Amino acid sequence: MKRFKLLLLMTLLISMSALAQKTAWKLDRSHSSVEFSIRHFVISEVTGRFKDFDISVNASKPDFTDAEIEATIKVTSINSDNEKRDGHLRTDDFFNAEKFPEIKFKSASFEKVGENKYKITGDLTIRDVTKKVTFDAIYNGSIKSPWGALVTSWKATIAVNRFDYGLKWNKTIEAGGLIAGDAVTITLNLELTKPSA
Repeated sequence: MKRFKLLLLMTLLISMSALAQKTAWKLDRSHSSVEFSIRHFVISEVTGRFKDFDISVNASKPDFTDAEIEATIKVTSINSDNEKRDGHLRTDDFFNAEKFPEIKFKSASFEKVGENKYKITGDLTIRDVTKKVTFDAIYNGSIKSPWGALVTSWKATIAVNRFDYGLKWNKTIEAGGLIAGDAVTITLNLELTKPSA
């Protein structure tokens, strides 16, 4: 019994040590963005961004395969360069920013699938709906800044069906098709800095 307890204690200590070694990369907000695009009148595309967001990345391995990601996006910060449209997007027809003020993502796995290519799987929550999704991610590389800090850059993209998340507004045009398409592409451009030792 004593031997079992000792083994359990050692396992816990090793696990805690591994967690402690993970680096919390700092998001550089001024060089990062959360953008979206959606079809309009079938033939064109509307783009926009969320201006208020926070993304944490913790990793200990140089290839980031043990990375853990959490993202929070403030719905009220949506900006598509049209105040009337943005106001509509904040209503219950779409995000209902008053009742559901945040979009959230929490990763479950970070898998390398090719040279500089990754699959990031986790739970995406929009409104009161949570679904497992997978981002296609590209590692753009790492470099030392002129100030000596290590900087890494990533681009992650996913397409989701807005109706799956209760963004229910739906009108068709005379020729057929939706005024606002069902598929929304979300793109994260991230620049992260490793804190000094």
